[in-house]
Amino acid sequence: MKKRYNAEKVVPYNDSEAKTKQVKTMFDSIAHSYDKLNITLSFGIDRLWRRKALASLKRFAPKSILDVATGTGDLAILAYKKLSPDKITGIDLSEGMLEIGRDKVKAENLQDKITLECQDCLNLDFEDNTFDAITVGFGVRNFENISKGYDEMYRVLKPGGVLMVLELSTPEKFPMNVLYNFYSSTIIPTIGKLVSNDTKAYSYLNQSIKAVPQGEEMASIFKKSGFREVSFKRYTFGICTNYMGIK
Repeated sequence: MKKRYNAEKVVPYNDSEAKTKQVKTMFDSIAHSYDKLNITLSFGIDRLWRRKALASLKRFAPKSILDVATGTGDLAILAYKKLSPDKITGIDLSEGMLEIGRDKVKAENLQDKITLECQDCLNLDFEDNTFDAITVGFGVRNFENISKGYDEMYRVLKPGGVLMVLELSTPEKFPMNVLYNFYSSTIIPTIGKLVSNDTKAYSYLNQSIKAVPQGEEMASIFKKSGFREVSFKRYTFGICTNYMGIK
């Protein structure tokens, strides 16, 4: 198992502030361009990844879902359409992202079904055993303490509940690994700088993908927090990975 760099030490701006604070600042800064850049940088494939990941939750038929690092709410909205739960709560550090997400929820007329709140995933404001399922879309690499984040999500899941984490990863096989390394290290930061006013945010994106635990290493963090039946499935030559575990 290849050991990654410590993702918790990879920060957007400097070494003097906590990662959580810097991530909040970064996403507030790029909120206005985030959705457009996501589609551009992934060629729209991120939508397919979300659909595939949510399809893996259908057999659990969750009625209450927590969407951690919900951002602008795309995964939460799609989860409601695909899974038809009674209620979805999305949380995120960035009010800038959440404001855009709330507009999307309103446009879909889902205000009674989806609630978006500003919360830190390392200190969730929910009681134990609250949710049937928890989803995280492309957010774990931004956690200041990954293990604590998983511990908190385990705490608020009901027994038998499922955690689904969708996260970017790095391909391991040639030639995709070489092509992806060039794209992520050169193209992504360049396009990010052209579209966003935050010149460091998309350099951080590349660094955080390389540093985040992947494959068996990520699965082991699930297990240390108490999850069982842990599994993972790679999408699109390993560019994205879907991890799952049961409480």
